[in-house]
Amino acid sequence: MTSPSSPPEAGAPSPATAVLLPALPSASRLTVPAILASAGEDAVTRFVEYFAAQIRNPHTRRAYLRNAMQFLAWCEGRGIHALKDIRPVTVAAYIEQLVKSHSKPTVKQHLATIRMLFDWLVTGQVVPVNPAHAVRGPKHVVTKGKTPVLSPEETRTLFESIAPVTVVDKRDRAVIAAMFFTFARVGAVVTMAVEDYCPQGKRMWLRLQEKGGKQHEMPAHHKLEEFLDAYVEAAGIGGDRRGPLFRTATRRGDGLTASPMSTADVWRMIRRRAEKAGIRTPIGCHSFRATGITNYLEHDGTLEKAQQMAAHASPRTTKLYDRTNDQVTLDEIERIKY
Repeated sequence: MTSPSSPPEAGAPSPATAVLLPALPSASRLTVPAILASAGEDAVTRFVEYFAAQIRNPHTRRAYLRNAMQFLAWCEGRGIHALKDIRPVTVAAYIEQLVKSHSKPTVKQHLATIRMLFDWLVTGQVVPVNPAHAVRGPKHVVTKGKTPVLSPEETRTLFESIAPVTVVDKRDRAVIAAMFFTFARVGAVVTMAVEDYCPQGKRMWLRLQEKGGKQHEMPAHHKLEEFLDAYVEAAGIGGDRRGPLFRTATRRGDGLTASPMSTADVWRMIRRRAEKAGIRTPIGCHSFRATGITNYLEHDGTLEKAQQMAAHASPRTTKLYDRTNDQVTLDEIERIKY
């Protein structure tokens, strides 16, 4: 491994030999670090193909691309200017540094990024071996999720605080209800079209495009059906079958546009509604997935059915959302007399 007489500081920008990549799905243009550009056109092409073709989820792609660029910049900052000079000890040193400033799940994601990227480069014959294979990440065992969950009283308070006066009020109530009653991720809810809320037999159903490309269908709870029907009627979008179901509000906030809500739009709406309802729990979009699952299990629902309803591949994942034991812990704590 070679080192220049005066190596740049960690995180220093790539030298002028960097090139501009064609558009990636997650970035219009991207400056490639010199360490990658110096490996040749095949290496650059292979790098682009990994993010453009191998990773379909836009959020995962964005995170992994950021992690990869950060690692390569870190290597350059320590005088490493060729991919073949990246050794297991290099990756280990990087991971060791991240452990001091990042959470264990974040460190594990960085290591996974490096490992999977170099696997792709090895199969493309860009580098001979994967330097990350021998590196172990920090141990992190999760038995309970960290997503904030609302109590039944808080859930009821939130719904009752949204007076269905305007079409935006009815939209907000319907969005929250869709996540709570179907256990759906916010990404699946905001991508629904009007036609994805459809009749099957005597009931209305929701057709959701969940994580991993899974199409998941759920019958609408009678309350959700009530809220959705009121919203669709008020919005006047029943005939626009291919249009987005949940739409952004106009600048004045007195109507809706033809554009779909984004996950960020929903997050801001939830925080605004929670503050107005006087809810102190720092909830977000995912809170309603966890709240719905916990509520279902508290009322004698089964873990097996909760897994099916949440479209989880493993019951262990569903169990992370189960907070039914939290109340038992609080009850026991109150036995301590002061």
